[in-house]
Amino acid sequence: MRRAGLLIAFASSWCFAFSGPMAKYLGAAGLTPLEAVWVRMAGAGLLLLGILAAVRPRALRIPRSRLPFFLAYAVVAVAGVQALYFAAITRLPVGVTLLIEFTSPVLVVLWVRFVRRVRLPRAAFTGAVVAVVGLGIVVEAWSGLSLDPFGLLLAFGAAACCAGYFLLSDGFGDDVDPLGLIAWGLAGAAVVLVPISRPWDIPWQALTLTAAPEGGYAVPVLGAVLWMIVIATVVAYILGVTAVRRLSAAVGSTVASLEVIAGAVIAWVLVGEALGVFQIIGGLIVLTGAYLAQRATADLPVAVRESGEPVPVG
Repeated sequence: MRRAGLLIAFASSWCFAFSGPMAKYLGAAGLTPLEAVWVRMAGAGLLLLGILAAVRPRALRIPRSRLPFFLAYAVVAVAGVQALYFAAITRLPVGVTLLIEFTSPVLVVLWVRFVRRVRLPRAAFTGAVVAVVGLGIVVEAWSGLSLDPFGLLLAFGAAACCAGYFLLSDGFGDDVDPLGLIAWGLAGAAVVLVPISRPWDIPWQALTLTAAPEGGYAVPVLGAVLWMIVIATVVAYILGVTAVRRLSAAVGSTVASLEVIAGAVIAWVLVGEALGVFQIIGGLIVLTGAYLAQRATADLPVAVRESGEPVPVG
């Protein structure tokens, strides 16, 4: 049972890891980050809603008292994370962006301690410090930030929204089906992003082209879109929920951190993005710190609640 859960979580992390590289192909075809994220959210939301309506319609029921929670989830945990992540990878390597996004457990530690004023284990702060040191190495702070400053700001924004997901998990209860929450969250995010993504202006003819990011392989754009929607979103979320039900949110989220490694490998193979020595060393330190912070807060009811959902990244 546990081994199967770990394998499913591993598969989920690899599915999620394709989102960044596939988005690079949409960018090469002429779509902006906001247009690409809207295509992903709308396509995956409609597909997952359709699947649930056919096989598990009860999952789509939303208690009226939960509407504000669903709205916050759609805006922060889905639209915020995805829009900022897609924007960041236009300026940063996919692997670096994922590394920064996975510092979200550290931001949860800071929020719980200084905003909620809850005492936390010393290991939580140790993990936070380790992660910050690792980040300094990733961005090569001693050289005056060798990476794009605005790209870093976008990536940290995605990390903050991802931390918001963890904090929103405190309000998650048995009256909400996790897959229903994800489906409505994806669809809701697409609706929220309409005014700024302007889907009517999306160059839909680009989906008939073949594109290649600089240094990458050429692939059909429509194939990249379908892979991003079906594999990197719908299948990834379904596998993630299934894995957490067999394991726990803490263990599932820890395995999900493999998305950083998977994303870096996929980006290297498909789009020619290779991480430098400092990014690899710093990345391992970041993941270690995030793991320590996450484990230290996992059992606290006011910190990261075991919600039965995967981490909504990439």
